[in-house]
Amino acid sequence: MTTQIEHARQGTITKEIQSVAKSEGLPETFIMEHVAKGEIVIPCNPNRSHQKITGIGTGLKTKVNASIGASSDICDIKLEVKKAKAAQEEGADTLMELSADGDLDEIRRTILANTDLAVGNVPLYQAFKETIRKYKNPAKLDPEYLFDLIEQQLDDGLSFMAIHCGINQYTIERLRKQGFRYGGLASKGGTYMVAWMDINKKENPLYEQFDRVCALMKKYDAVLSLGNGIRAGAIHDSHDRAQMAEMIINCELAEIGRNMGCQTMVEGPGHVPLDEIEGNIMLEKRMSGNAPYYVLGPIPCDTGAGYDHISAAIGAASSARFGADLICYITPAEHLALPDVNDVREGVRATRLAARIGDISKYPDRRENEKQAAMARRDMRWNDLEKYLLFPEIARKTRESRAPAQKETCTMCGDFCAMKKGMEIFKNDITDKR
Repeated sequence: MTTQIEHARQGTITKEIQSVAKSEGLPETFIMEHVAKGEIVIPCNPNRSHQKITGIGTGLKTKVNASIGASSDICDIKLEVKKAKAAQEEGADTLMELSADGDLDEIRRTILANTDLAVGNVPLYQAFKETIRKYKNPAKLDPEYLFDLIEQQLDDGLSFMAIHCGINQYTIERLRKQGFRYGGLASKGGTYMVAWMDINKKENPLYEQFDRVCALMKKYDAVLSLGNGIRAGAIHDSHDRAQMAEMIINCELAEIGRNMGCQTMVEGPGHVPLDEIEGNIMLEKRMSGNAPYYVLGPIPCDTGAGYDHISAAIGAASSARFGADLICYITPAEHLALPDVNDVREGVRATRLAARIGDISKYPDRRENEKQAAMARRDMRWNDLEKYLLFPEIARKTRESRAPAQKETCTMCGDFCAMKKGMEIFKNDITDKR
């Protein structure tokens, strides 16, 4: 089939490009030109008729991904469906289904049937889990089975996949020569692939047969997200030689895939100190030819467990500011437990707020909503204020739960309200237009 990037190079404005342009408030030609360059991707597998069309990349709002998935300790399809629906209700743009136990085909298909979001996954999870079930040994993974599984999952309707193509013998050699890390290895799929390569003394088939990966993704016009399998799991490992080796390879593969007509984006860390985030994004953009960048958080400290959604929101705001295009949320349960429904909601909210903070810094001309919110707050027009808020229902419930004696004020200041007094003093000097 003809992919979005191939259509765009032919000067064709598809219905997906039209949808992205409308939702972003940008010209259709702008979207088309950047899709043609590989600087915008649109994850939209045609096998799914009911999915939200989302653009990711240059000039667009920073998008938020929510991840769900069952584990060997907690495997409940109904719970995962609730989490998927909660993520959509809270405004996530995409969803990753990352189950690592249970009937993985049933879970994936159930999630696809119960959300309108574009859904992605990591195919190595199921590949290794099924191999363990069959042989009791993940090293017996058959590469042919892996490629068959990727196609099966795409045929089900997945619109993007995190595929660990950038792990190869060269990256593993860098890891061995530098010594093991403070934070170990953080990627499940990446670590199992490293183990498979080490035991079998073979190259990563996803790297070795990269053209085959791209051909499968093109067949379903799905977005290839080049997985960050050797990402740092601690800030003291950030930008070590192993991580940088994989990043260089992923950026190179993004260019190769793009030239083949495959929509590609690059995945990033991980755990990154705040002062290194700008440099990390600059390197990805420069080395990949401005491919969309999908960052996992990032988390800028290692001591915030229980509040890692806040730590990650700080990193995410900085990432959005410097050019990240898609940010995977972090929940309060990160590093501690499988997220529940409330964790999902809190993670999406925190990441959406971070993306907004980054975007109004990245795009100063898009601050009108912030100005209108400030004026409504100044004028104590509470009903108007709600129209401009990211979380209007939460704001309303908070205010109503502690109703003020004077309805135009709030109980923070009561009759000692600075806004009210200021309006009394300067009411004749207000000239701004609403």
